[in-house]
Amino acid sequence: MAHRWRRVKVYLINDDEQWEKLDTGFISSTFNEEHRAESLLVHSEVNGSLIFESKINPQTPYQKQRGSLIVWWKAEGQGVAISFHESACCEAVWEDICHAQGKDASLHTTQDPSDNSEQQFYDVPDTSCLVDLPNCEISKLEHIAQIVHSVFDSPALKEKLALALEKENYIKKLLQLFHVCELLGNPKNLHHMYDIFKAILFLNKTSLFEIMFSDACIMDVVGCLEYDPTVREPIRHREFLFQTAHFREVVPISDSEIKKKIHQTYRAQYIYDLLLPLPPMFEANVLSTISSFIFFNKIEIVSLLQEDEKFLCEVFAQLTDKGTADIKRCELLFFLKEFCAFSKTLQNQSRDELLATMAKLGILPALKIAMGMNHLKIRSAAADIFAYLVDYSPSIIRKYTIQEAKHVEQGNLFINIIIKQMIYDPDPELGGALQLMGLLCSILDPSNMLAVPSEYGRGAFLNFFYKHCMHVLIGPLCTTISEDKCENTIVISNENCATDYQTAQMLSIIVELLTFCVQHHAHYINNYILNKDLLRQVLTLMKSKHTFLILCALRFMRKMVGLQNDLYNSYIIEGNLFEPVINALLNNGTRYNMLNSAVIELFEYIRVENIKPLVAHVVENFFQSLESIDYVQTFKGLKTKYEQEKQRQSQIRKNLNELLQSKILSRCTRVREEMRVREEMKQRSLQEETEEEEITMPPLEDTEPEDHAPSQQDNLTEVKKRKANEDKTNLEEKNP
Repeated sequence: MAHRWRRVKVYLINDDEQWEKLDTGFISSTFNEEHRAESLLVHSEVNGSLIFESKINPQTPYQKQRGSLIVWWKAEGQGVAISFHESACCEAVWEDICHAQGKDASLHTTQDPSDNSEQQFYDVPDTSCLVDLPNCEISKLEHIAQIVHSVFDSPALKEKLALALEKENYIKKLLQLFHVCELLGNPKNLHHMYDIFKAILFLNKTSLFEIMFSDACIMDVVGCLEYDPTVREPIRHREFLFQTAHFREVVPISDSEIKKKIHQTYRAQYIYDLLLPLPPMFEANVLSTISSFIFFNKIEIVSLLQEDEKFLCEVFAQLTDKGTADIKRCELLFFLKEFCAFSKTLQNQSRDELLATMAKLGILPALKIAMGMNHLKIRSAAADIFAYLVDYSPSIIRKYTIQEAKHVEQGNLFINIIIKQMIYDPDPELGGALQLMGLLCSILDPSNMLAVPSEYGRGAFLNFFYKHCMHVLIGPLCTTISEDKCENTIVISNENCATDYQTAQMLSIIVELLTFCVQHHAHYINNYILNKDLLRQVLTLMKSKHTFLILCALRFMRKMVGLQNDLYNSYIIEGNLFEPVINALLNNGTRYNMLNSAVIELFEYIRVENIKPLVAHVVENFFQSLESIDYVQTFKGLKTKYEQEKQRQSQIRKNLNELLQSKILSRCTRVREEMRVREEMKQRSLQEETEEEEITMPPLEDTEPEDHAPSQQDNLTEVKKRKANEDKTNLEEKNP
């Protein structure tokens, strides 16, 4: 695209030669590969969306008027006019149109003289005659002010007035008249000048801003705004802008256009702030165009500075040089802070490119040096820049710190420097510490650790943090740990913890950060709490005289209980860690305050969720102390839950005993039945064996004739007699 960021106004012209404004935006010309034709595109100045597109038709006649207007008629009889705020841009677009049609760009029309088209350009109205303004004379200032104020009820009249003000340098003539009024010292006329120029600003027209914010006019416009009729004495805006406020080049800017844009943007911002709050008679968005004007100026400034590699290289070279003087470093950081603020106006892709450029040039090492210094302004500016980086891309911070750990000692890690700055914040209200805590939460938040390489992902960074940084964060809590275990930590005495307000605030910030870790870091903080007995250290703060610190410690425990983690529950029970909480409740007495409510809510949660191990522990160990608290039913409810659970367990044991006895009886019956069956089977088997033996016995020797053979019955009888005789003989032998 060409001619980017050049503002234009697009009008539609109907058959009655009435002009209707379509919108204001930024024009560009582009070549369409598919249709092999040039097109004119206009994008909205508000959100960048496409609001107008027109292919340059070779048969369509175009006309350039007064060097700032291009007009043509579409086939359907509708006309289009594009009004340019800069003649150079008008000429550039006109050349594109002529090039696409193969016409001579030195002419003011692309229509051939022999063409007898029905639609002639003399039908297009002369926009300079839309509104008549009186001559610029002192006697007519009041009338001019009335005309300017009278158009606000009609958008069409506002457009016409804006066109009239652009005609024949009318604004510059008014400013020349302002000099005369100031020399004469007539307050009434100066008040009229104030009303006129304030109303012109509220017309909200970019073309007028281009004129008023130019180097030739800006000082006089600001001078007009000094004579507010509602104040007794003039407000010295010019003195502030052109004498008090100084433009400092921390690194020389070679491009004069960038300097002009910076001056113009600063003054436009000053006027914008001066006009707010808006008078009730105007709409809330009445200054949207001046806001957009400033917005796009900032985009242009950042883009131009980003393209100047020598400039940014010099800035970061001086910032990373430890020998740079404090005053110079402070100025460099203030510039970089404002540069980052301007870059927020960039689109995401452009901002990504800018951030990558700054990372490559060494912005993080520069911030590390600045945040480690004792200069308060330097640390504050560095913290603001760091906040911008974290807000837009916390992953770049995590990547840098993981790489840094490979060759830097723990005490000099960037994250540890930030933690120490948070702990040592000299501000009595700890405003800087609160800011840094929020930034650390953003860096430690797993929800923005997605879509990054595994070597810099969630697991890698959290392992790094708990190994190299966590001991620095919890250092002030190490009040009961031996000195050898508190290496590289900051130890706070119990006395300070109980009495010093600022120390108590700092400890509360640390505990809040630990509570965030409990909520988001699962087993990482889980292992750390159990190995370091961290909850016990936090609960020592329950002895503080500062209620807000006690509540912070209580929230930490509440978050652990709320996870319903079996390891946490066992840790709390084995360490008897409810004792300091209950002591705080009892020491609070009958006062109905936040501490009272917070402790009761903790136990109410345990009761409602019926966390059985904790219910049993509280009732068995503390119910006697809590029994007298009867203004809530929480503790009686815990007792009820405990007894219900005991009854349930007793019933379960009873049912188990009955089931066991039933199973034993059933088993005994089954065994006896099996023994009886086996005995019957044994008897039956013996009987069958006996019968088989009798059947298979060989016959006696036959001495009788064959026809007198004994029967089977005779044989059995004989066998029985023989057996009876043998038994009798044996009996006689045993009893001689």
